[in-house]
Amino acid sequence: MTNPDLSAETADAPVISLVEVSRVHGSGAAAVEALKRVSMQVAAGELVAVMGPSGSGKSTLLNLAGGLDRPTSGQVVVEGTDVGALPPRRLAELRRRHVGYVFQDLNLIPSLTAVENVMLPRELDGVRAGKARSEASHALAEMGVAEVAGRFPDEISGGQRQRVAIARAMVGVRRVLLADEPTGALDTPTGDDVIQALRARADSGSAVLLVTHEPRYAAWADRVIFLRDGEIADSAEAQATTR
Repeated sequence: MTNPDLSAETADAPVISLVEVSRVHGSGAAAVEALKRVSMQVAAGELVAVMGPSGSGKSTLLNLAGGLDRPTSGQVVVEGTDVGALPPRRLAELRRRHVGYVFQDLNLIPSLTAVENVMLPRELDGVRAGKARSEASHALAEMGVAEVAGRFPDEISGGQRQRVAIARAMVGVRRVLLADEPTGALDTPTGDDVIQALRARADSGSAVLLVTHEPRYAAWADRVIFLRDGEIADSAEAQATTR
């Protein structure tokens, strides 16, 4: 039986590692192979962009890296832990403590203020309210939106909501950040601000995996991986952009 605890690996091991990962949805004649033997790594301090046409497997890749889905075959290792070998309770614990996810539709709770939205994952992990609020306030300040802490999501701009979502994804000790088209509904200046925030998180030591359709935003990454039909079609160093 596979031991899910791989913490004995070296300290410089990649934060995210996919080894020959495949994901099949359905069975028999209706089976669809969303990912096909994909291998990739993301190190601490690295921003990796994933590009490709619709249906190429980008969201599936992100869901597997974040423990929101399990591979049909292969191995997904996050922060030294084999995600596919974890029982549900430990998998939920890993996601709460190590993985931050910025959803395309943000998933902020309308009835909670910005700081309460950011506090929520820490409170769910058993952190006392005072400590959770302090950590959330720090995360909002780090994202440059400390002034909206007491406002509700519908009282702030789209760019501010994105930054609140990033703060929620990174609050606490988590250093895995997964972002699914975070600039899709934003104007160019606001989208630029969001990408700069993701770049800053990587530069501070997080491992960031970004799904995007926009070459201008992929240019902020250290590497770009191109998916097609569930396979890595190409991988290249991103062209340097103004930071």
